[in-house]
Amino acid sequence: MGRRKSGETREKLLTAASDVFVDRGFRDATVAEICRRAGANISAVNYYFGSKEALYQEAWRHSFAASIKIHPPDGGVSADAPAAERLRGQVRALIARIADRDNRDFFISQMEFINPTGLLAEVMESELIPLRRNTLALMHDLLGPGIPIQQVVFCEVCIISMCIHPILMQKIRRETEGPDIINDLEAFTNQVLTFALAGIAAIKSADPPSGPALRDGAAAATTAW
Repeated sequence: MGRRKSGETREKLLTAASDVFVDRGFRDATVAEICRRAGANISAVNYYFGSKEALYQEAWRHSFAASIKIHPPDGGVSADAPAAERLRGQVRALIARIADRDNRDFFISQMEFINPTGLLAEVMESELIPLRRNTLALMHDLLGPGIPIQQVVFCEVCIISMCIHPILMQKIRRETEGPDIINDLEAFTNQVLTFALAGIAAIKSADPPSGPALRDGAAAATTAW
């Protein structure tokens, strides 16, 4: 019973911390408020995590794991599917994850970008690099052989930006009681795919740009990082 209660308290602290870090960022968040929201003793953070800094890192990791579980990065598309379908799965999953009102990791990250502490760099890198490697490898599959590293990265950044920016702006508008920009996530996913695939087709039909080429998707991911 004691171990179960201990696990429940730790879980409540992580959930409460995620909410507070989303609302206030790391610097303005207080251990007292986190413990109050979790219904825990003020000493609980030190007992379970050792410090506010460690709690911040674990809260992001906990939120990220929960979000990825709900919205798997492949969007339910098989690794053997055609590249365009795999891209659709990744785009659909990313848009759904960011648009999810219960998502915490993305908005903790946004607060970190606004007022950086450096505390999340290592934990975010360990979780996000594998995802980005998969996306870069997919870009290479779509673009074909002989594409310079820079072009692969540019395509990845453009597609990710198309997914993230409108959803982020929608969250800001909601906070100011403005109307939603996007009401149909599936239609928005289709629009992003249309732009992305048309752009990739245009790049493939253009004169090959100069620069070091990539031999395979794994090389794309490794070199880009």
